Amino acid sequence: MKTKPPAKQPFHLVGIVPVAGQKLDFDFPWHDSLQPIGHNYLAVEKAVFNCALAGCKTVWIACPKDMQPLIRHRLGDYIIDPYELGKTTKFARYPDYKEIPIYYVPVHPKDVDRRDSLAWSVITGAYAAYRTAKKITKWATPDRYFVSFPYGLFSDRSLQDSRKLARKPTPFCLSYEGKTFKDGLFLPFTFTPEEFLVARNRVRKAEKRGFDASRNKLPVEEQYTGRYFAHDFVFAEVETNIAQALEIPWYFDVSSWSGLKKWLGSNYYLDKPPQSILSYHEWNPIGVDNEQK
Repeated sequence: MKTKPPAKQPFHLVGIVPVAGQKLDFDFPWHDSLQPIGHNYLAVEKAVFNCALAGCKTVWIACPKDMQPLIRHRLGDYIIDPYELGKTTKFARYPDYKEIPIYYVPVHPKDVDRRDSLAWSVITGAYAAYRTAKKITKWATPDRYFVSFPYGLFSDRSLQDSRKLARKPTPFCLSYEGKTFKDGLFLPFTFTPEEFLVARNRVRKAEKRGFDASRNKLPVEEQYTGRYFAHDFVFAEVETNIAQALEIPWYFDVSSWSGLKKWLGSNYYLDKPPQSILSYHEWNPIGVDNEQK
């Protein structure tokens, strides 16, 4: 008697948007990730939109707790998958759409001013996504994580055309002039749960805390060096030799005021997605009627 092969499980790609990190040189009263990169278009919104273009099933934003209400005021509870928007089937009378939930993860109080770098925000978001899914069922745990930085700008079509590559078990990343995230560029890349453990252990072994090996207290400027670790150092052991690297035509680093000026003064631009995709969307509370005022 022939047995049926096991059912193929859907590939679970989780989007991680690191927001919490060391303060940049903008010195504005709002968070650095809320810098405008276009008309009514913010850097953190671009990062979340990149996750939707790549085909992520959920998006996890690791941000400071005091910034969550403001960021959520712009993004809401979910974003619409631009690939699925307007699709129809022979059984559907009206076009359908797919909601991609957005979750906001605070930095652990023990990590504030000690490990809160952009690289550690990636680890914080990935850990929260794994723990949450594992409590539901082991079949919902992520297969890969897709990292999207707010401070790297490039054409939306680069991810839209490579959606199938990003949703495969093989490594994937974007490159510009032959350089990737391993060269310090704020370009998207993917990593596995096993590589997550390697990156987290790399931080724990390399960082200096309040005391040295002899239990002597370190000077203030030498304490808690983990907050200064860059993502190219933390994720240096992520596999890229066999990665499907997609070369992009242009790229701008807006992690500084000078970089933002170069972007705003360039001939390139990014339009904000339609409100039907990216705007404030909120889930209806359970047991409460959604009445129009």
